[in-house]
Amino acid sequence: MPDLRHPTPQTAAASPVCLVVRNLTLGYDGHPAVHHLDLRIAPGSLVAVVGPNGAGKSTLFKGLCGELAPLSGSISGLEAVRPARLPQTSTLDPGFPVTVWEMVAMGLWQQVGALGRFTAEHRRRCDAALAAVGLSGFALRGLDTLSGGQLQRARFARLLLQDAPVVLLDEPFAAIDQRTTEDLLALLHRWQAAGRTVIAVLHDLQQVRAHFPLTLVLAREPIAWGPTSEVLTEANWSRALAMREPFDERAGVCEQAPSAESAVPGRAISDLEAV
Repeated sequence: MPDLRHPTPQTAAASPVCLVVRNLTLGYDGHPAVHHLDLRIAPGSLVAVVGPNGAGKSTLFKGLCGELAPLSGSISGLEAVRPARLPQTSTLDPGFPVTVWEMVAMGLWQQVGALGRFTAEHRRRCDAALAAVGLSGFALRGLDTLSGGQLQRARFARLLLQDAPVVLLDEPFAAIDQRTTEDLLALLHRWQAAGRTVIAVLHDLQQVRAHFPLTLVLAREPIAWGPTSEVLTEANWSRALAMREPFDERAGVCEQAPSAESAVPGRAISDLEAV
Protein backbone atom coordinates (compact mmCIF):
# COMPACT_ATOMS: atom_id res chain seq x y z
CA MET A 1 0.00 0.00 0.00
CA PRO A 2 1.47 3.40 -0.94
CA ASP A 3 2.65 5.94 1.62
CA LEU A 4 0.06 8.74 1.56
CA ARG A 5 1.56 10.85 4.31
CA HIS A 6 3.39 13.16 1.91
CA PRO A 7 1.38 12.89 -1.31
CA THR A 8 1.44 15.07 -4.39
CA PRO A 9 -1.99 16.44 -5.34
CA GLN A 10 -3.38 14.67 -8.42
CA THR A 11 -6.45 16.80 -8.98
CA ALA A 12 -6.87 20.36 -10.14
CA ALA A 13 -7.53 23.03 -7.54
CA ALA A 14 -11.20 23.46 -6.76
CA SER A 15 -12.97 26.71 -7.48
CA PRO A 16 -12.57 28.86 -4.36
CA VAL A 17 -15.68 29.11 -2.21
CA CYS A 18 -15.98 31.48 0.76
CA LEU A 19 -18.65 30.07 3.05
CA VAL A 20 -20.53 32.69 5.08
CA VAL A 21 -23.12 31.79 7.73
CA ARG A 22 -25.06 34.72 9.17
CA ASN A 23 -27.21 34.45 12.30
CA LEU A 24 -28.26 30.95 11.26
CA THR A 25 -30.91 29.03 13.15
CA LEU A 26 -31.81 25.51 12.02
CA GLY A 27 -34.47 23.20 13.34
CA TYR A 28 -37.34 20.86 12.67
CA ASP A 29 -41.02 21.74 12.27
CA GLY A 30 -40.24 25.28 13.36
CA HIS A 31 -38.38 24.23 16.53
CA PRO A 32 -34.69 25.24 16.70
CA ALA A 33 -31.87 22.71 17.06
CA VAL A 34 -28.95 25.06 16.24
CA HIS A 35 -29.21 28.67 17.38
CA HIS A 36 -27.85 31.86 15.84
CA LEU A 37 -24.59 30.75 14.29
CA ASP A 38 -22.15 33.13 12.59
CA LEU A 39 -19.21 31.78 10.59
CA ARG A 40 -16.94 32.95 7.82
CA ILE A 41 -14.82 30.16 6.35
CA ALA A 42 -12.21 31.10 3.77
CA PRO A 43 -11.46 28.85 0.77
CA GLY A 44 -9.04 26.06 1.56
CA SER A 45 -9.83 25.95 5.28
CA LEU A 46 -9.58 22.79 7.35
CA VAL A 47 -12.29 23.04 10.02
CA ALA A 48 -13.28 20.74 12.88
CA VAL A 49 -16.74 20.83 14.47
CA VAL A 50 -16.81 19.43 18.00
CA GLY A 51 -19.38 19.23 20.74
CA PRO A 52 -21.22 16.78 22.98
CA ASN A 53 -23.73 14.32 21.61
CA GLY A 54 -26.90 16.12 20.57
CA ALA A 55 -25.08 19.41 20.05
CA GLY A 56 -26.57 19.95 16.58
CA LYS A 57 -23.52 18.96 14.51
CA SER A 58 -25.43 16.74 12.08
CA THR A 59 -28.20 19.34 11.89
CA LEU A 60 -25.61 21.93 10.83
CA PHE A 61 -24.40 19.62 8.06
CA LYS A 62 -27.96 19.15 6.83
CA GLY A 63 -28.29 22.91 6.61
CA LEU A 64 -25.01 23.29 4.71
CA CYS A 65 -26.08 20.56 2.26
CA GLY A 66 -29.43 22.22 1.62
CA GLU A 67 -31.41 19.36 3.16
CA LEU A 68 -32.72 21.64 5.91
CA ALA A 69 -33.96 25.17 5.25
CA PRO A 70 -32.97 27.83 7.81
CA LEU A 71 -35.57 28.94 10.32
CA SER A 72 -33.77 32.27 10.25
CA GLY A 73 -30.47 33.66 9.01
CA SER A 74 -28.66 32.59 5.86
CA ILE A 75 -25.92 30.49 4.29
CA SER A 76 -24.08 31.99 1.33
CA GLY A 77 -21.30 30.74 -0.90
CA LEU A 78 -22.87 27.41 -1.81
CA GLU A 79 -25.51 28.66 -4.22
CA ALA A 80 -23.72 27.39 -7.33
CA VAL A 81 -21.94 24.36 -5.90
CA ARG A 82 -22.92 21.06 -4.38
CA PRO A 83 -20.91 20.10 -1.27
CA ALA A 84 -19.61 16.54 -1.15
CA ARG A 85 -20.80 14.85 2.02
CA LEU A 86 -19.69 11.71 3.80
CA PRO A 87 -22.34 10.61 6.34
CA GLN A 88 -21.24 8.91 9.53
CA THR A 89 -22.79 5.63 8.42
CA SER A 90 -23.00 4.30 4.89
CA THR A 91 -26.42 3.63 3.39
CA LEU A 92 -24.89 1.05 1.04
CA ASP A 93 -25.22 -2.58 2.17
CA PRO A 94 -21.71 -4.12 2.12
CA GLY A 95 -23.36 -7.30 0.84
CA PHE A 96 -24.79 -5.54 -2.22
CA PRO A 97 -23.36 -7.28 -5.33
CA VAL A 98 -21.17 -4.50 -6.74
CA THR A 99 -17.42 -4.26 -7.11
CA VAL A 100 -15.27 -1.68 -5.38
CA TRP A 101 -14.74 0.05 -8.74
CA GLU A 102 -18.49 0.24 -9.38
CA MET A 103 -19.16 1.65 -5.92
CA VAL A 104 -16.45 4.29 -6.29
CA ALA A 105 -17.67 5.21 -9.78
CA MET A 106 -20.96 6.34 -8.21
CA GLY A 107 -19.05 9.51 -7.35
CA LEU A 108 -19.35 10.48 -11.03
CA TRP A 109 -23.17 10.27 -10.95
CA GLN A 110 -23.69 14.01 -11.36
CA GLN A 111 -21.49 14.03 -14.45
CA VAL A 112 -22.50 10.75 -16.07
CA GLY A 113 -26.17 10.40 -15.08
CA ALA A 114 -28.27 7.25 -14.91
CA LEU A 115 -28.05 6.55 -18.64
CA GLY A 116 -24.61 8.01 -19.30
CA ARG A 117 -21.63 6.06 -20.53
CA PHE A 118 -18.24 5.92 -18.90
CA THR A 119 -15.54 7.33 -21.11
CA ALA A 120 -11.87 6.43 -21.00
CA GLU A 121 -11.31 9.62 -18.98
CA HIS A 122 -13.97 8.59 -16.46
CA ARG A 123 -12.29 5.22 -16.05
CA ARG A 124 -8.90 6.85 -15.64
CA ARG A 125 -10.28 9.10 -12.90
CA CYS A 126 -11.83 6.13 -11.06
CA ASP A 127 -8.52 4.26 -11.19
CA ALA A 128 -6.68 7.39 -9.96
CA ALA A 129 -9.15 7.81 -7.07
CA LEU A 130 -8.59 4.21 -5.98
CA ALA A 131 -4.83 4.75 -6.14
CA ALA A 132 -5.14 7.97 -4.12
CA VAL A 133 -6.69 6.09 -1.19
CA GLY A 134 -4.38 3.08 -1.41
CA LEU A 135 -6.83 0.67 -3.06
CA SER A 136 -5.04 -0.05 -6.34
CA GLY A 137 -5.64 -3.71 -7.09
CA PHE A 138 -8.97 -3.77 -5.24
CA ALA A 139 -11.13 -2.63 -8.20
CA LEU A 140 -12.74 -6.01 -8.90
CA ARG A 141 -13.17 -7.03 -5.28
CA GLY A 142 -16.66 -7.24 -3.82
CA LEU A 143 -17.60 -4.87 -1.02
CA ASP A 144 -18.21 -7.82 1.28
CA THR A 145 -14.51 -8.71 1.09
CA LEU A 146 -13.34 -5.36 2.49
CA SER A 147 -12.36 -4.57 6.05
CA GLY A 148 -13.90 -1.55 7.75
CA GLY A 149 -10.86 0.56 6.96
CA GLN A 150 -10.78 -0.53 3.32
CA LEU A 151 -14.47 0.28 2.93
CA GLN A 152 -13.88 3.75 4.36
CA ARG A 153 -11.04 4.25 1.88
CA ALA A 154 -13.46 3.34 -0.92
CA ARG A 155 -16.00 5.86 0.40
CA PHE A 156 -13.31 8.54 0.33
CA ALA A 157 -12.41 7.60 -3.25
CA ARG A 158 -16.06 8.02 -4.25
CA LEU A 159 -16.07 11.40 -2.51
CA LEU A 160 -12.92 12.43 -4.35
CA LEU A 161 -14.58 11.84 -7.72
CA GLN A 162 -17.27 14.40 -6.93
CA ASP A 163 -14.54 17.06 -7.25
CA ALA A 164 -16.43 19.41 -4.93
CA PRO A 165 -14.94 22.65 -3.55
CA VAL A 166 -16.53 21.98 -0.12
CA VAL A 167 -16.31 18.60 1.61
CA LEU A 168 -18.38 17.71 4.70
CA LEU A 169 -17.29 14.70 6.77
CA ASP A 170 -19.35 13.32 9.66
CA GLU A 171 -17.12 11.27 12.01
CA PRO A 172 -14.92 10.03 9.13
CA PHE A 173 -12.43 8.18 11.36
CA ALA A 174 -14.77 6.37 13.72
CA ALA A 175 -14.03 2.67 14.22
CA ILE A 176 -11.21 2.41 11.65
CA ASP A 177 -7.59 1.42 12.14
CA GLN A 178 -4.80 3.89 12.84
CA ARG A 179 -3.00 3.42 9.51
CA THR A 180 -6.17 4.12 7.57
CA THR A 181 -6.86 7.17 9.74
CA GLU A 182 -3.36 8.52 9.09
CA ASP A 183 -3.66 7.95 5.34
CA LEU A 184 -7.08 9.61 5.14
CA LEU A 185 -5.91 12.56 7.24
CA ALA A 186 -3.08 12.98 4.72
CA LEU A 187 -5.70 12.96 1.98
CA LEU A 188 -7.58 15.78 3.73
CA HIS A 189 -4.41 17.85 3.72
CA ARG A 190 -4.11 17.16 0.00
CA TRP A 191 -7.62 18.44 -0.55
CA GLN A 192 -6.84 21.53 1.47
CA ALA A 193 -3.67 22.12 -0.57
CA ALA A 194 -5.79 21.90 -3.73
CA GLY A 195 -8.01 24.72 -2.43
CA ARG A 196 -10.89 22.68 -1.09
CA THR A 197 -12.65 23.56 2.14
CA VAL A 198 -12.96 20.56 4.46
CA ILE A 199 -15.33 20.62 7.45
CA ALA A 200 -15.33 17.54 9.68
CA VAL A 201 -17.33 16.52 12.74
CA LEU A 202 -14.87 14.86 15.11
CA HIS A 203 -14.75 13.44 18.63
CA ASP A 204 -10.99 12.91 19.01
CA LEU A 205 -9.83 16.24 20.42
CA GLN A 206 -6.14 15.38 20.16
CA GLN A 207 -6.67 14.68 16.48
CA VAL A 208 -8.37 18.03 16.09
CA ARG A 209 -5.47 19.83 17.74
CA ALA A 210 -2.93 18.04 15.54
CA HIS A 211 -4.60 18.43 12.14
CA PHE A 212 -7.33 21.09 12.12
CA PRO A 213 -6.29 24.76 12.33
CA LEU A 214 -9.86 26.00 12.91
CA THR A 215 -12.49 24.68 15.28
CA LEU A 216 -16.16 25.35 16.02
CA VAL A 217 -17.27 24.27 19.50
CA LEU A 218 -21.02 23.76 19.27
CA ALA A 219 -23.67 22.99 21.89
CA ARG A 220 -26.88 23.94 20.09
CA GLU A 221 -25.39 27.44 19.97
CA PRO A 222 -21.82 28.49 19.19
CA ILE A 223 -19.60 28.20 22.24
CA ALA A 224 -16.38 29.22 20.47
CA TRP A 225 -15.10 29.63 16.92
CA GLY A 226 -11.60 30.36 15.66
CA PRO A 227 -8.02 29.04 15.79
CA THR A 228 -8.03 25.65 17.45
CA SER A 229 -5.28 26.55 19.91
CA GLU A 230 -7.38 29.43 21.20
CA VAL A 231 -10.89 28.00 21.31
CA LEU A 232 -10.37 24.33 22.22
CA THR A 233 -9.92 25.03 25.92
CA GLU A 234 -11.04 23.26 29.05
CA ALA A 235 -13.32 26.17 29.95
CA ASN A 236 -15.06 26.17 26.57
CA TRP A 237 -15.45 22.41 26.59
CA SER A 238 -16.89 22.44 30.10
CA ARG A 239 -19.33 25.13 29.02
CA ALA A 240 -20.38 23.00 26.04
CA LEU A 241 -20.99 19.99 28.28
CA ALA A 242 -23.00 22.11 30.70
CA MET A 243 -25.20 23.47 27.91
CA ARG A 244 -26.00 20.22 26.17
CA GLU A 245 -29.65 19.34 26.22
CA PRO A 246 -32.01 17.12 24.24
CA PHE A 247 -33.85 18.61 21.29
CA ASP A 248 -37.06 20.22 22.53
CA GLU A 249 -39.78 19.99 19.91
CA ARG A 250 -41.79 22.61 21.83
CA ALA A 251 -39.02 25.23 21.89
CA GLY A 252 -39.60 28.46 20.04
CA VAL A 253 -37.02 30.38 18.04
CA CYS A 254 -34.88 32.30 20.51
CA GLU A 255 -34.52 36.02 20.02
CA GLN A 256 -31.06 36.79 21.36
CA ALA A 257 -28.10 35.70 19.24
CA PRO A 258 -25.30 34.27 21.37
CA SER A 259 -21.82 35.10 20.14
CA ALA A 260 -18.86 32.76 19.89
CA GLU A 261 -16.75 35.79 20.81
CA SER A 262 -17.98 35.41 24.40
CA ALA A 263 -16.27 32.05 24.85
CA VAL A 264 -14.62 31.66 28.22
CA PRO A 265 -10.81 31.53 28.06
CA GLY A 266 -9.01 28.66 29.73
CA ARG A 267 -6.15 26.24 29.44
CA ALA A 268 -5.95 24.03 26.38
CA ILE A 269 -7.64 20.67 26.47
CA SER A 270 -5.10 17.88 26.60
CA ASP A 271 -6.47 14.77 28.24
CA LEU A 272 -10.21 15.43 28.00
CA GLU A 273 -12.15 13.22 25.62
CA ALA A 274 -15.19 14.31 23.65
CA VAL A 275 -18.39 12.42 24.27
